[in-house]
Order: sequence, then C-alpha cells, then structure tokens
Amino acid sequence: MTAKALMIQGTGSDVGKSVIVAGLCRIARRRGLSVAPFKPQNMSNNAAACATGGEIGRAQALQAKAAGLEPHTDLNPVLLKPQSDCSAQIVVHGKAVSVLQAADYMSQRGQLMGAVMESFERLTHAHDLVLIEGAGSPAEINLRARDIANMGFARTAGVPVCLLGDIEKGGVIASIVGTKAVIDPEDAAMITGFAVNKFRGDPALFDAGVDEIRARTGWPCFGVIPWLDATACLPAEDAVSLTKPNGRRDRTLQIAAPMLSRIANFDDADPLRFEPGVDFQWIAPGRPIPRDVDVVILFGTKSTLGDLAFLRAQGWDHDVIAHARAGGNVFGICGGFQMLGARIDDPDGVDGPAGAAEGLGLLRVHTVMSGDKTVRPVTGRCAVTDAPMSGYEIHTGATTGADLDRPMLLLDNASASEPDGARSESGCVEGTYVHGIFSSDKFRAGWIRRMGGDTSSTLNYDATVEAALDALADGLEKALDIDKLLAQARIPVAGSLAAKPPEGSR
Repeated sequence: MTAKALMIQGTGSDVGKSVIVAGLCRIARRRGLSVAPFKPQNMSNNAAACATGGEIGRAQALQAKAAGLEPHTDLNPVLLKPQSDCSAQIVVHGKAVSVLQAADYMSQRGQLMGAVMESFERLTHAHDLVLIEGAGSPAEINLRARDIANMGFARTAGVPVCLLGDIEKGGVIASIVGTKAVIDPEDAAMITGFAVNKFRGDPALFDAGVDEIRARTGWPCFGVIPWLDATACLPAEDAVSLTKPNGRRDRTLQIAAPMLSRIANFDDADPLRFEPGVDFQWIAPGRPIPRDVDVVILFGTKSTLGDLAFLRAQGWDHDVIAHARAGGNVFGICGGFQMLGARIDDPDGVDGPAGAAEGLGLLRVHTVMSGDKTVRPVTGRCAVTDAPMSGYEIHTGATTGADLDRPMLLLDNASASEPDGARSESGCVEGTYVHGIFSSDKFRAGWIRRMGGDTSSTLNYDATVEAALDALADGLEKALDIDKLLAQARIPVAGSLAAKPPEGSR
C-alpha cells in the first residue's frame, strides 16, 4: 500500500494546524480510510509516551486518537523539547539523543531529514492517507535552508500543501498573500489552496477577503472555518491561556497552579478543568497564589532546577510553603514532585545547566538527575483509595527518601506492585512521576474527594474528548469543501523538486 499525502502548513504558530489535522483525521476515518497523522518536526514540552517505546508530541497523540491509532514514534520522528531559551533536548524516533544550543541545531537539522523520511515512508506503506502538519510557518524564509518541517519536507517528499491562516489574529489577508510573496516560487508551487481559520460571525462577511486572497495568490479557497467550541474541550499542545479567568469561584474545590517557565505536559490539568465541581486557575508570573485555594499543583517541567529558580523568583515558594504549613493540600507531578523534595542534584546538566539546589522541603525525598530517561505508559491504582488509574512516565532522575515509604500509586508490574511517588506524614503533600492520572475517572473522583471536593460529577473524560473530536469533524465538514481538499492529496514523489534549493538557501 502506498498512501496519498496532504500537508497542512500555517501562516504562523498557533493558527490551528494541530486541531485541523486532528479533525481531518477523524473525517477520513469516518469515510473508511486508514489514515495516519504525521509531523516531521515538533517543538513542545508536551509529550506522550508510546506503548512501543519512546515519546512524541501530545498533539500527534491526539491526532492518532482521532485516527483510531495508538501513538507511535513514526508519527513525530523529531521532537525538540526546550529546556532553556537557547537549548533543547533533541528526541529522534522517540529517544533523546542530545542537547543542542539553538544555533547548533539550526546548522545540523538537515541531517535529520533521513530520520524524517524513514518514518514517513513506513506510514505511507501502512495507510491509505497521511495527513501532515507543518511547524511554524513557511514564510520564515531565514530558516528555509536545511528545513525539515515545512517546505523542505514538502519538496523532498513531493507532498502538496494547504496553507492555513488565522483570522482571529488579524491581518489574515496579508499573512496568506505575504507568504506567497516571500517564499521561493517552487515552494509556492507546492501550495494547492488555502483555508481561513477561527472566524467569528457570519463567514459570508469575509467573502470579499477570500476574493482578494484568490486574486493575489491564484490559490483556491477550501473554506472559512468558524470558531469551533469543540476545540476548547481538546488538549492544547503548547499554549495556555492566562488571560481568561474561569470565573467560577462558586465551585466547591479551588485549585491553583503556577505557570512555570518550562512547564511540560500541562494538559494533565484538562480533566480537572472540565469537572463541574472544580475551579481550576493558572497563576501567571507576577501574581501570588491566592491564599483561599484548597490545592496547589506543581506540574511537570523540562528543566526542574531552572523552574525551581523561576518559582522562587516569583515568590511562589513562600506561597506554596505557607499553604502547606496552614494544612493546605499540595500536589506535584514529575518535575513538580521533584521540587517538593529536600534537594535536587544535576551534576551532569542532563535536565538543563548543571547544578544543585535545595527544594521546597515539603517531602523528605532527594532527586539526582542522570542520563537515563524513563518513558513508558503505566497502569495501576491509587495507594490511598485503591482506585484504578492509567498514565505515562517521561522523566529523568532517581528519587530516594523516607517519604517514598508512603507511595501515592502502586503500579502494575509483572511480579509485584511497584510503588510510585510519595506522601507526607500528614497526607497533605503528595507527589508522583505519573502524568495523565486525572484522565482516569475513578482516580480523579477519589482524589477530589480526598481534597475535600464534591464528587457527585459523572464526568467521563475520554468520552468528552471523543465527543469533541466528533464535533470538530462535524464543524469542518460544514465549513470546508472536504471532497475538494482531500482530492489534493497525492502519492508522494520523493525528490520531485528537492534537487534545486530555494534562492538564498545555498
């Protein structure tokens, strides 16, 4: 089998590429096609563990769910996980291979095209259709040389492109027309049409805008997509809104989480945000953690020492410690768990710059970072309520200490239950290495009950996500000419235009 393929590129970051690809995957699946998502290169600290080993971006895991597939490293062969402003961990085929400074990666990324094409070719031989998501924008022509994420990939693989613009940001006519103006003509030849995303109001009001774009680019329009409420029920990949408060202070359980600078896997919070009896709020830098909350959660981070320093710079360490001393509940996941301990040592700089620091001292544990990285899906039960749970681990570091004798979870193991995490003597401070545990309905209900919240909710989180994917697909079916769009998909022709690099990239 050799699949047809179509690529969705955007005029910028956060224009909705990930969500649109997820919706198209669900539509193709409904039409009886074996469809796979693919993103050659992703930059995100939100990652998912694959059952076959390795990690990929969470967006590709969601797209896989939409397509009816299990997450696999071929869906996202290159993943960049920023751990400082100038460096990132490089994950290839699911495995961390190095940490590079930005300039070094930019000079070496062309070497990764082989890994990208290896995964892509496996997918095209296993499915009917491959839907590819670009990264950032092809208009970033300063990055075109050795590009593997947008037009570099499209031309190497011979894959047609639909360009997606975001009208909510403003300037969508300029962003689409400007993209054609600045990219190489042979790159522009790969684009077979465009779509406009996130329109609020009557799409007919933008008919004149569509006409202008068509006239100035020569590209057909596949449709104008309205703002779809279903997207609010889907996990975000790499952006969290800090500007829109929940406005639900009447809810019974108040939870606050500081927004760390290198926060990772923040979609761990999504099931809590959807609980009708929970008021969940992100705390932006520069704001104190409110004193009246019931629970403070420290989520994961790509750089534990770096974000521990950031936490202290915001004064959040005093807020968290004071909350715990007053009998409030504190919960840490992965890097957040490590911060709650007495000390963190990273002698070799595997999780950021080398160093050591005292933790918040709320759990009697000590973490030492090492080069070994644990990446695996897990199942088990809560050590307190015995409620079943499933999730995944993605972390470096080994944690030891007295409070591990009171584990938070008991993970399934071939021979015996494997303890995970720690609890303080009072039971008010807890930590775990397992992400995704709040997606388990029974575990989440038991945890909310222990935190003092209302557990009358019957929220089925997985069903909520599935319903949102279906609603997303329904919305796209109405807004787009799906038949015309999918008709653009072609059997890849490797190297069709790759021999001649674009002007200025030699």
